[in-house]
Amino acid sequence: MEDMTMRAIRVLKEADLILAEDTRTSGVLLQHFDIHTPLLSHHKYNEHETVEQMVQRLKGGQTIALISDAGTPGISDPGFLLSRECARAGIEVQTLPGATAFVPALVSSGLPCDKFVFEGFLPQKKGRQTRLEFLKGEGRSIVFYESPRRLLKTLEQFAEVFGEGRHVSVAREISKLHEEHVRGTLREVIEHFTKSEPLGEIVIILEGANEDEVTAQVESVSKKKQTRNNEPDNFNPLIMGNGKSKNKYK
Repeated sequence: MEDMTMRAIRVLKEADLILAEDTRTSGVLLQHFDIHTPLLSHHKYNEHETVEQMVQRLKGGQTIALISDAGTPGISDPGFLLSRECARAGIEVQTLPGATAFVPALVSSGLPCDKFVFEGFLPQKKGRQTRLEFLKGEGRSIVFYESPRRLLKTLEQFAEVFGEGRHVSVAREISKLHEEHVRGTLREVIEHFTKSEPLGEIVIILEGANEDEVTAQVESVSKKKQTRNNEPDNFNPLIMGNGKSKNKYK
């Protein structure tokens, strides 16, 4: 509650409608600050159906505020679709500064934060390993979001791909009562969470690759491209006017 700004309170009171990821959670916040603006559910399961209606309301002159359960709308939370459609319709979109878990997690990590890449949640299955292999040569600090029940498995996968000596910082419950930062090598942090079950919202800050690792990744990609270029073209039969192939290939 203490992270709420005076400007945010004013905007929520003056809005015609508030869109909330979870009306029950947001209702507690609004009640605490004596905000009585009408509340409407807006989450990943219904935003595709409601976004056009919201755009029409905005075109009609209404002011709509969008809030999420934790963090900033649009950052691994609902908000992108509405923002995009408003931009397309020429509707002004203002974003109020507020809580975003990865920024304080990054600054507190002790890892370089002048340059970084935000990955958010990795794919759970398809494309996950491919994405991690792609990031092996990333020299900037890498930011991930993860659920507590998948944290240990993800860290173990990181150790396999990036090496267990790569440094990492795991932050949980940012800006809340039980905020915690666990720093060390992947091996050390895995040992910690093997003994202590992680709880709450998780942000992982992974150290970027060093110069040798970046060079190795570039050379690996270059070799793969060269191998593909040297492969013979697929056989393409010559099709004659009668629709039959003159050349046969088995």
